[in-house]
Amino acid sequence: SGMIILGGGLVKHHTCNANLMRNGADYSVYINTGQEFDGSDSGASPEEAISWGKIRIDAKPVKVCADATIAFPLIVSQTFAKDLEGHKKRAEGTVCWLDHSDDQ
Repeated sequence: SGMIILGGGLVKHHTCNANLMRNGADYSVYINTGQEFDGSDSGASPEEAISWGKIRIDAKPVKVCADATIAFPLIVSQTFAKDLEGHKKRAEGTVCWLDHSDDQ
């Protein structure tokens, strides 16, 4: 499984713990402004999660130190959303893509 965690706290804690039960996440991206020095769960590094088995040891986790409301849309815009027209063509005729451009 993979984790994209926006922010931290309780949601990050439970998401990581769920992956602990399956021998760690294969992929992990943390986007938050938490710092390690205060000992908070939000600020905990991916390396700490690896040491607990929440992220697999062979994974390549990433922590983005930024406000998630700014960073996440930028990351999405440069990944799968970059080829939206290609995705529309590949998904044409399937229930994965419903074109509502003709709707009034």
